[in-house]
Amino acid sequence: MGRIAALLLFLPAVLAAQEKPPDEKKMKHTNRLAKEKSPYLLQHAHNPVDWYPWGPEAFEKAKKEGKPIFLSIGYSTCHWCHVMEKDSFEKDDVAEILNRDFVPIKVDREERPDVDQIYMAAVTAMNDGRGGWPLSAWLTPDLKPFTGGTYFPRERFKDLLGKITGVWKERRADVEADAENVAKFLKQRATAGLPGEVDAAKTTETAQRIVERSFEPSWGGFSSAPKFPHSTTVQFLLRRHLRTGSKEALVMVEKTLLEMARGGIYDQLGGGFHRYSTDAQWIVPHFEKMLYDNALLATAYLEAFQLTKKELYSRIARETLDYVLRDMTSKDGGFHSAEDADSEGVEGKFYVWNPAQVVEVLGEKDAERFMKAYDVTKEGNWDPHEESLPKHQSVLRLTGPEEFPDLERKLLEVRAKRVRPGLDDKVLTSWNGLMISAFCLGAQALDEPRYRDAAVKAGKFLLEKHRKDGRLLRTSRLGEAKLEGSVDDYAYLSAAMLDLYETTFDAAWYEEGARLAAKAVELFWDPKAGGFFYGMESPDLVARMREDHEGPMPTGNSVLALAFLRLHAFTGEEAHRERAVKTLESYQASLEQIPHAHAWLLCALDFLQGPAREVVIAGPSPEPLLRALRGGFYPNKVVAFADGKAKLPLLEGRGPVQGKAAAYVCENRACKLPVTEPGKLLELLKP
Repeated sequence: MGRIAALLLFLPAVLAAQEKPPDEKKMKHTNRLAKEKSPYLLQHAHNPVDWYPWGPEAFEKAKKEGKPIFLSIGYSTCHWCHVMEKDSFEKDDVAEILNRDFVPIKVDREERPDVDQIYMAAVTAMNDGRGGWPLSAWLTPDLKPFTGGTYFPRERFKDLLGKITGVWKERRADVEADAENVAKFLKQRATAGLPGEVDAAKTTETAQRIVERSFEPSWGGFSSAPKFPHSTTVQFLLRRHLRTGSKEALVMVEKTLLEMARGGIYDQLGGGFHRYSTDAQWIVPHFEKMLYDNALLATAYLEAFQLTKKELYSRIARETLDYVLRDMTSKDGGFHSAEDADSEGVEGKFYVWNPAQVVEVLGEKDAERFMKAYDVTKEGNWDPHEESLPKHQSVLRLTGPEEFPDLERKLLEVRAKRVRPGLDDKVLTSWNGLMISAFCLGAQALDEPRYRDAAVKAGKFLLEKHRKDGRLLRTSRLGEAKLEGSVDDYAYLSAAMLDLYETTFDAAWYEEGARLAAKAVELFWDPKAGGFFYGMESPDLVARMREDHEGPMPTGNSVLALAFLRLHAFTGEEAHRERAVKTLESYQASLEQIPHAHAWLLCALDFLQGPAREVVIAGPSPEPLLRALRGGFYPNKVVAFADGKAKLPLLEGRGPVQGKAAAYVCENRACKLPVTEPGKLLELLKP
């Protein structure tokens, strides 16, 4: 990647003690971030570092003074971001160097994923594919990166700052030449290859074989430590089992979901999932809780419940959704972004227990039963990084068949009195779209009106507060919505609107979903390769990137591909199907090489492969038909209700049969005879 990048030896996050400076010392300084709304940026508002937010003021200063930019990207619940702040950014000696020799800029990656995407691509390329947060990158005044890494311990960071300053002053032309090469690399990476025809059957079969090779049979999941949930991979495997009857696919799904549900990655007391497991057995999590993980995992468990009817999956989904309603929902109905890994400056302190604490709450007899079942031992299964927390603590996980929900509730009541982890209370359009979809599926699969109401309230809030002049805004906090939406905002919210229609049959939701999908085409469509760019064109971005693989969330391209297939099923308009196919074909090379890195694209391919059913319900008292339909796992379908309000060709001529509610099951507009009995409807829906 260049001569100057070789200065940097990538340092993985290492265990480091956190120093807690006195509040009065910290508050001596106030920088420009104090005017921001992002919880992450506000965390740094009193650093002695003279931080700038991403914007023209910082760029102009760098150009005027001829200084390189130090760009630090993170998010509010990032543990190692906190460590680097306390170790470096709160220290006067580090601030003196940064303020003197650089223009320091702070970015919340959740507010500006378009900025993060560019510089993460550069840093991972410079460091043999390794990256993470906090992301540390050094840029020329025209925003081209020339070196970077992630977390740096304080002395290493100071040493690196000195070296970069020296090279910038003595060999600036070389630095700028390297930066130009990096910018060219980013622009090449942002350019999609030639689209090509995608063989849906072959691609999905190949992907399953690759996933099978990565499956870890002892504890589930698709890697060794650290182990991530890979929710969309689970959803893809559910579809493979439904299509092919593959026992292997279902074994991978059930083993993974079971072990996660029993492990420490799942909050056994309060519900909801932590970000990932630091070990291979799902015991010790990285304790932050992200809205998107809980939306995607709730959806995966709900789909598994629809397929298998196993109570465990419905319980985990219900507890996860209830956790979001209890702890992650604003009074306006929007969903907060995340809960921190740390409380009182200590990672995991809120969640762990030792025997003395359990005995104090439950008494000797009940404590003995509980500790045996939930792996609370004298030795503990987790040791904190911080000296302020006693050693030999335990993360709760189930080790046997017995569970004690009454005892869980007692401990939960006591835990609620502890100092909670920090809450990132900003509302992100994209992540809220995912959670609306999860609540819609929960309302359908569990026949739970509370979840429908939560989805409706959040949907109304986003359309009212997160849209201006027909365009979506990405984020809001404290009553202010701002920043242009990216493609994932339009994609996830469009899909959520279609889900709200299928949950409520209010035609306004369908119309909003179609409108958002069309707006995404207007703003992000790549006319050369097909598919969608990630963000808007901007002079502040050195490249207009595309999503080249799926991370912890599905790509906007994959969600829009499936949304357009659903719109085609609703309307019969061939343009919708063509849009989906062109999006899939724009990923032909990547699907051929690494199909397993595109799990939700594979789900869209499964829908495209067909048969995709169009189901119309008509007539009075349709609840028995709807319960039968929603209780099973039929992912490749759309459902509409003939109430005379939705203007869909699919609904024309559909009505009750002999005064009874009827179901019409169609494929490509060819419909079978209507049925009025739930059992007969299920027969028509069999693969």
